[in-house]
Amino acid sequence: MSEVNYEEFEKYEEESEEDLKTVPEAFSEAVIWGTDWTVETINSQLSKGNIDLNPKFQRRDAWSEVEKSRLVESLMLGIPVPPIILAEKRDHRGKYIVIDGKQRLLAIRQFCVDEESGFDKLKLKRLQFLEELNGKTIEQIEGDYSYVDYKNQFENQTIRTVVIKNWPNEEFLFTVFLRLNTGSKKLSPQELRQALHPGPFLDFLDDATANSRTFWELLNNNEPDSRMRDVELALRFYAFKNNLESNVGNLKSFLDKTCLLLNGDWEKREYEIRENFMGLEKAINLCIDIFGKSAFSRFNGKKYNNRFNRPLFEVFTFYLSDMDIYSVVKENKESFKKEFENISTHDVNFNESISSSTKELSRVEYRFNKIADIISAYTEFPILKLKKSDGFLRRVMEE
Repeated sequence: MSEVNYEEFEKYEEESEEDLKTVPEAFSEAVIWGTDWTVETINSQLSKGNIDLNPKFQRRDAWSEVEKSRLVESLMLGIPVPPIILAEKRDHRGKYIVIDGKQRLLAIRQFCVDEESGFDKLKLKRLQFLEELNGKTIEQIEGDYSYVDYKNQFENQTIRTVVIKNWPNEEFLFTVFLRLNTGSKKLSPQELRQALHPGPFLDFLDDATANSRTFWELLNNNEPDSRMRDVELALRFYAFKNNLESNVGNLKSFLDKTCLLLNGDWEKREYEIRENFMGLEKAINLCIDIFGKSAFSRFNGKKYNNRFNRPLFEVFTFYLSDMDIYSVVKENKESFKKEFENISTHDVNFNESISSSTKELSRVEYRFNKIADIISAYTEFPILKLKKSDGFLRRVMEE
């Protein structure tokens, strides 16, 4: 059986500029200031905590030691590197959110830090031109008179730094964020959401997914996902599980409101939120048990396409995280798989509900209720279904 290609998530239900309400006037309101900061200045800002980068980010590290080392080498040689783009925090002047350049900043920080910083120390590796510096830390370079000029050149090298001040709203920053693709790694909107909506719920979600072997297996990783797809998927689960009624067809708003809700409710709902995560892991594991390496991918009547489908992830985890439903589906897993393949083969509306314009509430309603219909055949208790009414989705219990 072929394996799901998790580098190729299906495009359906991705956050995009279509979810944003930025108006042209917003771009004239913002103050965009460009300057050339030296690497020494950038590291000073990082060490003081003025740029929002902390040791926890290392577990979402998208760059290898070689890529980091090549950046340091470029700066030592005076080779231009892409700009860094920051947004000044609304409530703290002189403190910044990273819009683009987190991996470059992390590489600089890891090369410059002392041992007590909490960051992993970078030793240069597989340099192309400065081979004599391979295996060395910045202290070793500084301590050797024949190499000290390289350290000075590194610290004095400038990087174009764009600072956005007086930004009108989050939609404006997301517009900038989604338009940027200056690095080799595609940007992740979830990284910006973490910075814009910090709080105990998102801290929990970051920790829980980073330490979840279930999510590692799901995404074919052996470490936390560097693009934060695990956090995004878990957030989608919590959005449908805890905040369904705020879904009006705008994915970004739906996910943002869920962060705000559960950050605010953390103290009174911590136990419930943690229990939900255990239910999520059990649901994922059951889907892998049922569908194998084709879990959360579409069936075309003959075979699975083995590309991760977010709408299927949302509906399966929504229902199978309920322990009563989990139990009956587990007892009837072969039949459940067969019925899913049957509707995938013969129900055109179901296929449309998971493969095009999936944010339309009528299609969300349809895909959830079709899976609920399959489950209801195995149960004697009522199954929760969705109903679109007045532009909202509501929960209804049907026998």
